[in-house]
Amino acid sequence: MVLAVTVAVADASAAGAASGGSPKVAVVAAENEYASVVAQIGGNDVSVSAIMSNPNTDPHTFEASPSVAQEVSAAKLVVENGVGYDGFMTKVLSASPAAARKVINVQHLLGLSDSTENPHLWYTPKTMPVVAAKVAADLTSLDPSAAATFRKNVTTFDASLAPWKRALDHLKATFPHFPVAVTEPVGDDMLEAAGGHVLTPWSLQADVMNGVDPAPENVSFEEGLLSDHRVRVFLYNQQVTDSLTETFLSDAKAAGVPVVGVYETMPTPGYDYQSWMVAEVKALTRALSTKHSTSKL
Repeated sequence: MVLAVTVAVADASAAGAASGGSPKVAVVAAENEYASVVAQIGGNDVSVSAIMSNPNTDPHTFEASPSVAQEVSAAKLVVENGVGYDGFMTKVLSASPAAARKVINVQHLLGLSDSTENPHLWYTPKTMPVVAAKVAADLTSLDPSAAATFRKNVTTFDASLAPWKRALDHLKATFPHFPVAVTEPVGDDMLEAAGGHVLTPWSLQADVMNGVDPAPENVSFEEGLLSDHRVRVFLYNQQVTDSLTETFLSDAKAAGVPVVGVYETMPTPGYDYQSWMVAEVKALTRALSTKHSTSKL
């Protein structure tokens, strides 16, 4: 399904003058989780917009509109995920080349190859500190007068990730190697950091993620994980559901396996990147502790 684009302001002040009186640095992020981080680092010295911010959008089938191209063409800094996840950005950037524009490709920033299987990089705890540091460096190049502010905001941001890391460590210590089933690899990196063991075959995860019908034997295996109580929790992509996902959800409910919905774009309003990550871990913890399902944050 191809959805129309809405460019939304994410966690940033409106465009205009920065705190020092100079124009704000215009930044566009492909996903609103990256926009949230940019806004926290840039503060009042940036105006940030996110291309994908609608939780009902399937990022894998997203196509950019002319309004997105216009937004990107005016940006001084662009942040994209890479790994083929937001491939539309390549077309948009190519259509409006600008030598002075800075582009942060998170895949390249992390040194990941094009063959990286899981593109949901923001669920890895190490990702955003690296992104925040690079954002600060690029913003400093674009607005040297605010360099001290950017450095201070990076320190604040890094410290603010501590509750998420504590929650992950607590989960790992409390429920070591807990078995889990998933529809897609959206939250796999978070599960790994929390000590979880994903039993769903990778081929099924990849097929669902890419909109391909999984092999019947993989579907049967997944259903067995749920009906035979071989997993303690079932995670699914809350933004992309179909008849197969609904079948798995029904199987989980019938078997009494708690369900947790995970997101590809940050739920809004009410969250920044850090609180979103904490909320996902808390939902997972409740599922393991009390069998409480959280389909929607």
